[in-house]
Amino acid sequence: MTSANHLSSQVSFEKDAALVSQLLNDLQSEQSALVSADLDAIEQMVDKRVELLQALGAAANARYEALAAAGFEPNEQGMSAWLKKQSSTVLEQAWVSFQQQLVQAKELNRLNGILINKNFQRNQEKLDALNGKSAAPQFYGKNGQTHRADTARGSYSV
Repeated sequence: MTSANHLSSQVSFEKDAALVSQLLNDLQSEQSALVSADLDAIEQMVDKRVELLQALGAAANARYEALAAAGFEPNEQGMSAWLKKQSSTVLEQAWVSFQQQLVQAKELNRLNGILINKNFQRNQEKLDALNGKSAAPQFYGKNGQTHRADTARGSYSV
């Protein structure tokens, strides 16, 4: 078995694609839970997400080790160089599909981060209201940045 054939048997996108598909489903479920504020569901997803990301990392490490063993850089550029050498449209399509799924997962993660931040801000405002902290009106200063009005002052100077 040649080095290229040996590497070809080690490099497979089936496991990666399945893991990324699970990650996409997980991120979509998380988004639904964030929209509906289902904290129990979100808590249950945390451990699953850690395991999933560890499995993805292990799959990438194995792929990069195989690339290095075949004399290619153990990174994305090495993968691209290896794919060109293989001249396999099936492998190239699988790689492109895998990369597209990763981009989709990153975007879902970014959107979920925005939802988490909005939920956090809303909860902080509710806590502030419960603790008697009034939300002073915000104004724009000369530099264009917002700042809260100083309610302790008796008058405003211009």
